[in-house]
Amino acid sequence: MESYLGCINGEPSRVKSRILAQNGIKSRFYAINKEQESTHSNAELAANAAQKALDKSQVLAENIELIATGTTQGDLPVPGHASMVHSLIGESNCEIANFQSVCASGVMAIKEGYAQILSGEKQNALCVGSEFASRLFKSTRFEKQGLTSLPFDTEFLRWMLSDGAGAMLLENKPNPSGLSLAIDWVDLQSFAHDNPLCMYVGEENHSGEVKSWLDYPDYETASAAGAINLKQNIRLLDKVVQTGVGHYFKLIDKGQIKTEEIDWLCCHYSSEHFKEPIVELLKKGGAHIPEEKWFSNLTSKGNTGAASIYIMLEELMYSGKLKAGDTILCMVPESGRFISSFMKLTVVGSNTSQPKSYAIRKVEAPELEVNQTPTSEWLVRQLSQVWIDFESELLQTPIVQKIHSGNLSLENYLLLLKDLRQQVIDGSQWISRAASNIDIDLFELRSAFIRHTATEHKDYQLLEKNYENLGASKEEIRSGEKNIGTVALTSFMFQQASKPNPIDLLGAMFIIEGIGKRLAGFWGEMIQDQLNLNDDQVSFFTYHGVADENHFHRLEEAINHPAMNKPLAERIVKTAKTTARLYRLQLSELGNY
Repeated sequence: MESYLGCINGEPSRVKSRILAQNGIKSRFYAINKEQESTHSNAELAANAAQKALDKSQVLAENIELIATGTTQGDLPVPGHASMVHSLIGESNCEIANFQSVCASGVMAIKEGYAQILSGEKQNALCVGSEFASRLFKSTRFEKQGLTSLPFDTEFLRWMLSDGAGAMLLENKPNPSGLSLAIDWVDLQSFAHDNPLCMYVGEENHSGEVKSWLDYPDYETASAAGAINLKQNIRLLDKVVQTGVGHYFKLIDKGQIKTEEIDWLCCHYSSEHFKEPIVELLKKGGAHIPEEKWFSNLTSKGNTGAASIYIMLEELMYSGKLKAGDTILCMVPESGRFISSFMKLTVVGSNTSQPKSYAIRKVEAPELEVNQTPTSEWLVRQLSQVWIDFESELLQTPIVQKIHSGNLSLENYLLLLKDLRQQVIDGSQWISRAASNIDIDLFELRSAFIRHTATEHKDYQLLEKNYENLGASKEEIRSGEKNIGTVALTSFMFQQASKPNPIDLLGAMFIIEGIGKRLAGFWGEMIQDQLNLNDDQVSFFTYHGVADENHFHRLEEAINHPAMNKPLAERIVKTAKTTARLYRLQLSELGNY
């Protein structure tokens, strides 16, 4: 640990081993390296956890309605942590809620999301707890203060806290497959009116008054006084435990907790040292929960404060230990100024009904058969690399990830069809315009564009029929708008098609027909399988998996034209690159109008 946090003035800690023996933590994680440089920001930790939660769900980032975050200290004093997290994961505007406390701030974020969904104001909420404690304990900070050794109230926390983030997506309905956790209630109480500070940043004088680090004449003076150090009054920690257990007993008296009905207890405690006192108090109060029902990962994940309950529930959720009907009681006390929080969950769904996942095929370019000339061979090499880059990036778009992970919802699929229709209906039009601008002495190339138009102009009707067969209205899809990616893509296509001899659009055809030849049928099969759809509900995709093979032969004929030269080939490659980027943008911006 000291190889990351650093030895103060080169001397190892004299109390580290004693503190570690008491807290029982065997492994932990830091977002700093051995040079004491941050490898992530707190917001990045939170955003990474949030993205993983989204990847496992059927909700797209642009459809998130609320982001609620909890942390002890964000990266910046201003603005709030939630704003910074939203800036990293947000695909559209949404409401945010920012909770800054200590361990209980993660539960505050959950309570906010739960309350808003319960009221009907929101359909979903992304709740995140994150901590980046290690950068508070770097040896360089204390050496700058001129300290030769640390006061115990600061030294204690140096070996207690670590970094981490967790997230959960709340919705007004369970997942259609696998297990979900239904929130029964969340109860959070502050006891600050009755208790002194226990964990804080500032400087406390002998009379118990605390002076904020902002009240010093300058930052240097505040630092020298230790007012920017995080401190823990360990003499009060037993009372934190007693306060939390007292809250627990009140919830039993109110009938919210029946200990015999609890299958799992996820109790956040900062140290294994405090587990036994908690157990003893529960026994004395006649509300004991057998230890085999306790679940904790403190020893393997460390004390991650506001993130702890998320990290704990995530591990339990995917441990294979849960079954439908199980009840989980979560207990998160906080030593900042005495906050106690509880949450009761019920496991719903089925262990046997897990989302289907599909293998990702090797990324490779659609094969082009062309005459072996230096120019055509160069063109094929360049287009192949453009395709490999395109498909690799395409696999990272949220909608494609959900198709492969088996987390695609019917709503996601309807949105995909709706947004694709707006681009598909323009397809035959820009190809027709391009054909009309090709000179007669390039008759074969013009013919290739015209034949392509003839096969494309009815595609949108097939797409609309799929949409209608899913129970949606044809009027709805026909009245749809282009998303901002589609606007960019079709604008570029029409601009290029309006130029004299727009042969470079062969590059665009390579990308779009390549999607049909290589990806459309594959996607269609996965969509049909995971959503249990009929053939006439996915035929737009499955048809293209066959039809675009023929379209590709016409593209090959065009590339083999005698007029093909290096400058034209370079234009084709550039247009292919542009089309690939804009097509990916279109899929990334689903629903963003």
